[in-house]
Amino acid sequence: MNLSARNQLKATVATVKKGAVNDEVSLRLADGTMLTSIITETSCENLGLKEGAEAYAVIKASNVMIGEGEGGLKLSARNQLKGKITSVTEGAVNCEILVTLAGGEKIASIITKASTGRLGLKEGKEVCAIIKASDIMVGVKA
Repeated sequence: MNLSARNQLKATVATVKKGAVNDEVSLRLADGTMLTSIITETSCENLGLKEGAEAYAVIKASNVMIGEGEGGLKLSARNQLKGKITSVTEGAVNCEILVTLAGGEKIASIITKASTGRLGLKEGKEVCAIIKASDIMVGVKA
């Protein structure tokens, strides 16, 4: 299945914490970076997610915020992925920011042109790609 979501990161399920309605799924990228996703218990069961299973973190570019800061930011969003901007594509209203993570994975973000300017985002700048756990969908190969 092809998806319109730009960010599809291959990962391994590290842990699944069961809940009454939602499960917390921890995903490990190839370089060891951890992502946390909150999905329904039913979806977790239907996907057969368990420790060691191969999965994909699927994230819409519009759900990826960009922040700056050396020591991490104090936010409720659990996923703060450090990386370096590899490209900025400017549009009339929004910009596409491409961030390369330490392990080589790329994360695309769509943010406003005003925010891009205010943060001084440009190629080579170190940033954090910030993603709420509820904005990370989990997929598996059919």
